[in-house]
Amino acid sequence: MVMGELSQETDLMVIGSGPGGYAAAFRAADLGLDVTMVDMAQRPGGVCLFKGCIPSKTFLFLSELIHDARRAENMGITFGKPQIDLKALREWKANVIDTMANGLVSLSQRRGVQVLQGRAQFESSDTARLYDCEVSHMKFRHAIIATGSRPIPFPGMEFKPGGRVMSSTGALALADVPQKLLIIGGGYVGLELGTVYAALGSRVKLVELEDRLLAGVDADLVEPLHRRLNTIFESIHLKTKVASMQETDDGVALILEGDVEKPEQTFDRVLVAIGRRASSDDIGLENTQVERDERGFIKVDDRLRTTDERIFAVGDVAGGLMLAHKATREGKVAAEVIAGQPSAFDVRAIPAVVYTDPQIAWCGLTEEEARAQNIPVKVQRFPWKFSGRATTMGAPEGLTKILVDPDSGRIVGVGICGRNTEGLISEGVLAIEMGALAEDMALSIHPHPTLSETEGEAAELYLGSATHILSKKISS
Repeated sequence: MVMGELSQETDLMVIGSGPGGYAAAFRAADLGLDVTMVDMAQRPGGVCLFKGCIPSKTFLFLSELIHDARRAENMGITFGKPQIDLKALREWKANVIDTMANGLVSLSQRRGVQVLQGRAQFESSDTARLYDCEVSHMKFRHAIIATGSRPIPFPGMEFKPGGRVMSSTGALALADVPQKLLIIGGGYVGLELGTVYAALGSRVKLVELEDRLLAGVDADLVEPLHRRLNTIFESIHLKTKVASMQETDDGVALILEGDVEKPEQTFDRVLVAIGRRASSDDIGLENTQVERDERGFIKVDDRLRTTDERIFAVGDVAGGLMLAHKATREGKVAAEVIAGQPSAFDVRAIPAVVYTDPQIAWCGLTEEEARAQNIPVKVQRFPWKFSGRATTMGAPEGLTKILVDPDSGRIVGVGICGRNTEGLISEGVLAIEMGALAEDMALSIHPHPTLSETEGEAAELYLGSATHILSKKISS
């Protein structure tokens, strides 16, 4: 260590201040540990707050308002053409982020969590070097790695600040509304951001290498969304790949192979949304006993312990579903284990939501997973065209379904496509976590008229007692 450099000791060093990192730091501090959280950002929040979940949902809410205004024309109310003020939109996004980030700063201070801006790199299993930071060395009893993930670029290209080939971060900067936008990738990031830009006026085309959108999500849940996207996107091309891409001064030239009439096309901007990779390199793991898998994700057990007894890992960097709420729970579990509490990540149902219009949400076992693993389930679907509330909203294209274990009658999976599924899915999560029977959901009185009734009626279908649709047991 160089003379004059500042060295500190802490019970717990958390590397990364996203949902997994700050949740771990806060929980550990609540349990009495001395906690230091290190991140290159000035304030806690991570990619989710500054470059992901929060800014994207801010813009998606605004795009939903635009789509609702157009939908209202069929109901007798006509609004004028929306006037888009990009500067005001960016300011609103910044205001939302600032409010939440400042709240996290306040919570850190009130809990006594030391927040350091800088880059941490392990020197050993109990020491780290901090770069560009007021503290140069940190000795710790335990560490939690919560460094997250980053977008995968198109092969042979890297994302450049301000470039026409954008990652989700670049797209959320909302530098302009391109006349022609190509999205590469039919996952939730591409569909959500495509929805935003289409609402703002871009002519959006999407190409996906697979034969369907949202691979891994049950096809019957994706179908209503696909139909909707066909009306707001200029085109969707499945089983199509980008053979080459070249950025020029006035556009991006591509050669497409697959379901396209014209292989050579030019766009004003291109969004590459083909996945994310773990941010696990360049943090000095080679100086520890931590092991990674072939994809770069850090190996952990159900207590989030790595193969180094002093070091834990949570969130995207530890693999699995890359969801903020999963990272938050993992962060709390890691903190509790370090504090000596009996804790483990043993959840049965991790909810996932695609914030498009309509939204898709699911938790527990999916129908496709059950089929692939030969798990017997009974599936009941309640179409939203039979929902009074969906009809009043002009949103009858939805679907609610439950998966039931035929032997026990327990609910093992729930999937919903429609408006506001982000809130509806929580009933499914609670049912699965509690081991509820379909009968429990069916006999729980749901308020009328609400979208939540569709969950109750899906369960009633299983019992043969649905009100607004004939059950098979009766109709047959």
